[in-house]
Amino acid sequence: MNVSEQDILRIVSAVMSKIEGKNIQMPTTTESLNTMPAIETTKDAQIVDSGYQMGVFERIEDAIDAAFEAQKEYTKNFQLKDREKFIKAIREACLKEVENLARMTLEETKLGRYEDKILKNQLVINKTPGTEDLRTHAISGDDGLMLEEPAPFGVIAAITPTTNPTETLINNTISMIAAGNSVVFNVHPSAKKCCAYVLDLMNRAIVNQGGPKNLITMVKNPTMETVKVLSQSPKIRLLVGTGGMPMVRALLQSGKKVIGAGAGNPPVIVDETADIHQAAKQIFYGASFDNNILCLAEKEVFVLEQVADEFVYQMIEAGAYLLNKVQLEQIVNLVLQYEEKPCNSGCAGNIKREYHVRKEWVGKDAGLMLEQIGITGKRDVRLLICEVPFEHPFVQLEQLMPVLPIVRCKDLDEAISFAVQAEHGNRHTASMFSKNVDRLTRFARAIETTIFVKNSSTLAGVGFKGEGYTTMTIAGPTGEGLTSARSFTRQRRCVLAEGGFRII
Repeated sequence: MNVSEQDILRIVSAVMSKIEGKNIQMPTTTESLNTMPAIETTKDAQIVDSGYQMGVFERIEDAIDAAFEAQKEYTKNFQLKDREKFIKAIREACLKEVENLARMTLEETKLGRYEDKILKNQLVINKTPGTEDLRTHAISGDDGLMLEEPAPFGVIAAITPTTNPTETLINNTISMIAAGNSVVFNVHPSAKKCCAYVLDLMNRAIVNQGGPKNLITMVKNPTMETVKVLSQSPKIRLLVGTGGMPMVRALLQSGKKVIGAGAGNPPVIVDETADIHQAAKQIFYGASFDNNILCLAEKEVFVLEQVADEFVYQMIEAGAYLLNKVQLEQIVNLVLQYEEKPCNSGCAGNIKREYHVRKEWVGKDAGLMLEQIGITGKRDVRLLICEVPFEHPFVQLEQLMPVLPIVRCKDLDEAISFAVQAEHGNRHTASMFSKNVDRLTRFARAIETTIFVKNSSTLAGVGFKGEGYTTMTIAGPTGEGLTSARSFTRQRRCVLAEGGFRII
């Protein structure tokens, strides 16, 4: 048997890919095999910024071309059973690395909490559906047979956020390759190293199972210019964006099919029939999870007046820190900034303040915020709570911080009105704690969100301690809702007319 130089290199690559948790600079010729670095392994998360990483390209054009060729091979040579084999390998490889992925992400992005990132990665690995999500539809009648099947788009371009970087890559990859696509990622620049690490890990899992290389790719240094190249490339058939609304709006200008997951500002209503202890426990957990950087996490609470005192007490009992008025003002000045703009009516002095979140405080620990305003000995505090009026910027902004505003409401009508206004038409996520089914139904109809959770943390809406599959791309703006493999397919119809193939 003749073995070529490229065969040798592929064999070496396969062997190296089995060495857990290490990026090795691969040789470009057989002569350089003798000069390869010594093989070392480490249990610590070390983000390697040099060396060969499968699927990671210096130029976005090369990443697109590689994914384009991989998708052609994928469609031609592989079946559904192969897709599921690759997905199983990805799940197994990523599960072994969840602690590394959590640590890498925290070290690079400086957002969230290590222990919660482990849980998020485990969630997307275990509960993102694969090929079982694809369904064939058939109709047989007097005029013949009609068959509709979910077919791949081809090459997908996916833009991912810094808040859930590795989680979104894993979730999108499983869904998109289950649907038969390849994907080019443009990750957030603040998370490019941990994303390159997990992308390399998943590519090697695919190749080790005999799959095509570069089924998933990314550019090493993502920018807005690389997003522009992706949106204009004729080889890209579908754009998927997970992040803020400005990004989604920009993608919608491309003229291509877009699946866009935008912002959320999830409200929670607690009425007088609720189990207040359980409500506080669940809201505390959801709002403090990973420092509230999940877009579906509870962002503001509207509680009926008659149970408001008990609710605040139970939140404190759950572990929340209640800010007094002076501390609240200090925290506002710490984590928010504003600019003054002219106001025609309804504003003092015809000037209004437009608040924005200080990015350096997104996803930071609540205890660190307290330290910054001079409150020591509270480093383990996971959530700050405060009582504020409806107009307060903490209510109106998607903060992505462990600060939860609480608004007292005179009745359910006011609570629903406030909640709908605070959600700002994102139609993302909302929840309610009540034992009254009619009230739960009333709020669900009024808020019209993609996810509506009853009597539990909003995390249950994506299958975390709740039923159902998970996703990191919740496409409210473009209407797909909770995305899965079938979201990344197009329906193709095949018709056999004149009664052919029927036996009745």
